Amino acid sequence: MRFHAFHGCLPSERENGGEYLVDFRCSINPETAIQTDELEYTLDYSAVYKIVAEQMALPSNLLENVAGRIRDAIEEAFPELEEFEISVAKLAPPVGGPADCARVTLQGGSER
Repeated sequence: MRFHAFHGCLPSERENGGEYLVDFRCSINPETAIQTDELEYTLDYSAVYKIVAEQMALPSNLLENVAGRIRDAIEEAFPELEEFEISVAKLAPPVGGPADCARVTLQGGSER
């Protein structure tokens, strides 16, 4: 998922924003969905996107805070998820030299 958001500690990051990538990965048992071809038997990725978009719209100083809020919101919305991973990457971070991204990855789910 790609977002323009306003996270960071520097005034320029809060004023101009920057580009972010958010990755979500999970393991589910797909057998019922395979057999029924019905959305209700799998994870609705549009619902995951909505949660991520809501959290990305709230400015934070730290990527850890953003990723933690996303993780907690997904756990609340989908308590049946035993394990998942969320990564938030700031593209071209202001680190004083060339860098593709700065990334934070957190584990989530009921088995955490």
